[in-house]
Amino acid sequence: MSGLLPACVAVAAGAGGSAPRHPPVFPEELDHIAHAVPARREEFLQVRQCARRALTAAGFRAGPLVPGADRAPRWPAGAVGSMTHCTGYRAAAVAAASRIHAVGIDAEPHEALPPEVGALITDAGERTDLERLSARHPRVHWGRLLFSAKESVFKAWYPLTGQWLDFHDARVTLHPESRTFTADLAGTRLRGRWAATPRLLTTAVALPARREGAGWAGSGRAGCPATAPTRATSPAAPADARALRPRPWR
Repeated sequence: MSGLLPACVAVAAGAGGSAPRHPPVFPEELDHIAHAVPARREEFLQVRQCARRALTAAGFRAGPLVPGADRAPRWPAGAVGSMTHCTGYRAAAVAAASRIHAVGIDAEPHEALPPEVGALITDAGERTDLERLSARHPRVHWGRLLFSAKESVFKAWYPLTGQWLDFHDARVTLHPESRTFTADLAGTRLRGRWAATPRLLTTAVALPARREGAGWAGSGRAGCPATAPTRATSPAAPADARALRPRPWR
């Protein structure tokens, strides 16, 4: 995951397993998951262990990370971050808000996306692109990768705007040669990066702190990037909420 983000974004990752039984596990977090099933408790605690390691690496004090009323984690003042977990993997990314405006990361198992899910999250143009990519590069499950890219975009977008997005609100284009992607939404183009291993797909977006009058663009890897002059507008709230909803939290 760290190779997908600017150098000023601290990343901590780990494999799934038994929930941590050593500090710091905070009472506020244990209260939040008191009635959760064991698997949910484990992933909740493990990904927050990653988040605290990333916070420390980024120079922040690591405390409890309890979701708010919108279920999004509450990061310390001056910090931005994102968390993700899937079977066998947890990760968190943290940066100073003075350098990175927002960050979104996602990890998914490298396996085929169920067809009924693919139909819900893509438009006709995206489905055509996925067919072409699958024919050229059959070893990658492109539908699952597109799903992950949209998750990363929404995780970065929601903290900035407080607005819900549905999967059809962002048009994502995957670029196999550069292992990047672009997302067009609300008059804005965001850029992200992706990686694939035999068992895992990972995606990430980082939006650099912007100058007055400038918009957001995606980030490269070499360092905290300069802001590109991309027009940005606030998205409209969706007309209705579908059953399948992007997850800007963990």
